[in-house]
Amino acid sequence: MTMREFLSGEAFDCYTHFGAHPTRDGVRFRVYAPNARFVQLIGECNHWQGEEMYREEQGCWTVTLPQAWIGMLYKYKITGADGSVVDHNDPFGFSTQLRPDSASIVCDLSRFTFSDEEWMAQRDKNYNRPVSIYEVHLGSFVQNPDDPNGWYSYEALAPKLIAHCKEHGFTHLELLPISEHPSDNSWGYQTTGFFAPTSRYGTPIQLMSLVNQCHQQGIGVITDFVPVHFAIDAYGLHRFDGTPLYEYPDGDTGYSEWGSHNFNLAKGETRSLLQSAANYWLDVYHFDGIRMDAICNAIYWLGNPDRGVNDQGVKFIQQMNLGLNRLHPTCMLMAEDSSDFLKVTAPVEYD
Repeated sequence: MTMREFLSGEAFDCYTHFGAHPTRDGVRFRVYAPNARFVQLIGECNHWQGEEMYREEQGCWTVTLPQAWIGMLYKYKITGADGSVVDHNDPFGFSTQLRPDSASIVCDLSRFTFSDEEWMAQRDKNYNRPVSIYEVHLGSFVQNPDDPNGWYSYEALAPKLIAHCKEHGFTHLELLPISEHPSDNSWGYQTTGFFAPTSRYGTPIQLMSLVNQCHQQGIGVITDFVPVHFAIDAYGLHRFDGTPLYEYPDGDTGYSEWGSHNFNLAKGETRSLLQSAANYWLDVYHFDGIRMDAICNAIYWLGNPDRGVNDQGVKFIQQMNLGLNRLHPTCMLMAEDSSDFLKVTAPVEYD
């Protein structure tokens, strides 16, 4: 990824550039906060006292810490353009703490090796194959009597889900959003960690194991994805650098009907973040498809046809689909659209 690609909305691999990445010299941290006055890395390695980050090109801040380690908790302390000082989690963090805590966790995703080569080689979009999808919220599927929240881990859920699919003839699982979110009541639809699987059910490695187990048993796995809005919690993307960096600045269009922030889909950095997140689940976790939530709210202003078409929102959806199909020609891409927008399911090149 180049910064030109990121800022122009062309990037699909931002997670390789931003976030926390173990290196031979320690852990390299990089965050995008172009309007911040000052950024520090706070975490367990410095007793949460702060380590100065250095301004790089075009709004990036970075530091490499030899004393950081895999599994370490961290955040960014950002002095914003408005003078606010807020501790944010990492927008590109691969793992986070369980709510109500919100620190990001340094994670090495290379520690898991998939063994689903046969599945991936024969996978396709299933236009000419029977498809039966079981939509499931992992926390509600079955209760664990030994856990105070009633949750099983990703790994422990895998054989239970596989058995259910085989018993009832389902070809695919569709997981309600597994990106990190602050409220259990939202079922994952108000996100604070677009690259972090929720810690409610365990670690990123355990989620990889779930997908791998399903593939070994001939079951495809789809994930819900929320590219329209995000949770307003202060530690997340909300006014990330003291300005509305990822959300619309206008209060009328800045908030959704769910009380969350609407993504400003006209901005290149927003588009790059979102389409990189979509690609991330397909690339790193081997998901077989993405069901994109509430697309009507990207097509129309506030999801209301009477307010007119959001041309930039439509352009984003088209560009993301075009790129994902290029990168993953056998993945299934689905849109939840409650309107009658013309050609919403047609290939982009036919528009």
